[in-house]
Amino acid sequence: MKAFSLLVIAVFCLGTIGFGQYQTQQKVIGKAVIKTPTILCEKCQEKVEFFISHTEGVTSTKVNIRKKTTTVTWLTDRTTLENIKVAIANLGYDADDIEAEEYAFKRLPKTCKAEIAAEKAKTVPAPGQ
Repeated sequence: MKAFSLLVIAVFCLGTIGFGQYQTQQKVIGKAVIKTPTILCEKCQEKVEFFISHTEGVTSTKVNIRKKTTTVTWLTDRTTLENIKVAIANLGYDADDIEAEEYAFKRLPKTCKAEIAAEKAKTVPAPGQ
């Protein structure tokens, strides 16, 4: 009986220590809303959501076309917000203060490029104004 009691106490102690170590190993998650004004159609939305969600460290990606934003959550020990913005720019879309890579933008479908150019023309004031 005494051996059984010691065994139960030992299992309890090891379980408590293991749980404590598990809690200290929890990953820290970052979350941000990135302005993505050049993602204008569902095809672009799907492309960004697919590729960014498969970027190392990113746990979720949700693009809102109407609000022109992308909400991203990531593991802070695996990637940074700047890396995620650069990944979006490498797909051919603006991300906050990082402009789309020219080469990637040229590879977008013609309809998407035309929509983006039209949208940018609306937001940029005409010369002399």
